[in-house]
Amino acid sequence: MQNSSFYTKGWFIGLCLMALVCLFMPSDLLAAKATTQQAVATAGQVTDAADMAEKSKVQRLWDSTGLKGFFERGEPTLDEDGVEKPGQHGIFKLIMILVGLLLIYLGIAKKFEPLLLLPIGFGGILANIPYAGIAEPGGFLYAFYSMGIGDVPIFPLLIFLGVGAMTDFGPLLANPKTALLGAAAQFGIFTTLIGALWLSSTFGSINFSIQDASAIGIIGGADGPTAIFLAGQLAPDLLGAIAVAAYSYMALVPIIQPPIMRALTSKAEREIEMKQLRPVRQIEKIVFPLAVLVLCALLLPSATPLVGMLMLGNLFKECGVVERLSKTAANELSNIVTIMLGLAVGSKLQADKFLSTETLGIIVLGLIAFSIGTASGVIMAKVMNKFAKTDAGKINPLIGSAGVSAVPMAARVSNKVGMDANPQNYLLMHAMGPNVAGVIGSAVAAGVLLALVGGG
Repeated sequence: MQNSSFYTKGWFIGLCLMALVCLFMPSDLLAAKATTQQAVATAGQVTDAADMAEKSKVQRLWDSTGLKGFFERGEPTLDEDGVEKPGQHGIFKLIMILVGLLLIYLGIAKKFEPLLLLPIGFGGILANIPYAGIAEPGGFLYAFYSMGIGDVPIFPLLIFLGVGAMTDFGPLLANPKTALLGAAAQFGIFTTLIGALWLSSTFGSINFSIQDASAIGIIGGADGPTAIFLAGQLAPDLLGAIAVAAYSYMALVPIIQPPIMRALTSKAEREIEMKQLRPVRQIEKIVFPLAVLVLCALLLPSATPLVGMLMLGNLFKECGVVERLSKTAANELSNIVTIMLGLAVGSKLQADKFLSTETLGIIVLGLIAFSIGTASGVIMAKVMNKFAKTDAGKINPLIGSAGVSAVPMAARVSNKVGMDANPQNYLLMHAMGPNVAGVIGSAVAAGVLLALVGGG
């Protein structure tokens, strides 16, 4: 009995314990399962967060590279009328980098004005690197432009100082009438000015103001520093295109000028031999820059900065007592300024300013200006021969083409074309007369344009 009761109590207790185990076991299992699921979810969240963090790092790295700038559109801008214009796509920056590389190639491989095209091309590359801000306010190219071309055009003036120190005005003094050829060659400047205004009024996609047209026209003078000086004052947004066009056409003088010269002259005219120039005394060479400066200051003050620096450099050269200054102006100073001038011009080769219909118009008009300047110099020489009293007093019309101020390339071209017609015809020194007169003429033309439209 006691045993039976003991067993009964034991089974009862055992059943109660099993019931309790059965009751609480599912909850423990569920809790364990929930804990496991929570752990898995937490692990997944950690993994997702890690992936997002990794993606964020990649995104930040991509955002910090210049490559992104080539694949996105810039910020919208406002035009002169206050109308919002969509930002330019970054691919155009890449195109301008290729243009910069092309300029470097032409300077190195083809030797097209390498002293300027190399720094201009390199500056153009720097100006179009996305997010670098090199050509924007605060960038060093912007500083070069502001201090050397923008606010005070000191770089072109210093270049003119060096040009004066390298220029011999003796051929012009020996035959003063050749100054008329240098003056006639500036006709292309004013003709192209009118042409630019006509294009602007005819085609809606081209919009040149009178200041823009004046800056474009100066390309016809084939004088790079003068073109930069005037463009910096009248049309800063067009500076890059104008400078590239001016120096490109200066480099292409041997290609552009000969066909025009041959088309406007007969073989007999190209064979005209000119008598040897008289020796020029030193006193004449000293008085000349001073006299030109005084006349310029009295008649056309706006041209005084360019003409004044040109004549100062020439006075250094001819006076014979400041050889160190003359050599410094012609060599070290000119070289240093050329580098900074090229980079400053390159800063204006930004895609949003250069890649436009206006740029194409500038290139075409620049070629027209240069061609008209060449032709007008030749025609003026032919007209002067009509009034010559004797055959000995006639001049070879070929030297009229040297009236553009591409010194000394234009004079060398005149000499070469003359020797092709007559191997005994040495025209180099004769051609230097209108050539150096063209330098003065382009500076005077720039002064005239500044006086007429500079305030507008």
